[in-house]
Amino acid sequence: MQTILGRKRTVPDINSTNRQVREGAERFAINMPVQGTSADIIKKAMINLHREMIQRNLQSKMLLQVHDELVFEVPEAEMAEMRQLVPDMMVNAIKLSIPLKVDTKTGRNWGEMEK
Repeated sequence: MQTILGRKRTVPDINSTNRQVREGAERFAINMPVQGTSADIIKKAMINLHREMIQRNLQSKMLLQVHDELVFEVPEAEMAEMRQLVPDMMVNAIKLSIPLKVDTKTGRNWGEMEK
């Protein structure tokens, strides 16, 4: 199994004689290319964002990744720039045949963003 970017994972249990182990390996084999590609995309986006933030000398901080979400601490003076930069860098992390969609939310804490 491999992701769009070529990262490979072996699935040795796919030939197991134990039905439960084999079925678990089959589920893994089905999910890995999609979930692995998603992980590759967010990782590439994070690297590109970090480099661009340094190049622009921004004070904003990338704090946390949760699955396909990134959490930033952004000074008010950089809010407009970051609201444009982050989605642009994320949707352009890799070229796909379909467009990626990125949503942004702001709030003083995580709870405000979940409303």
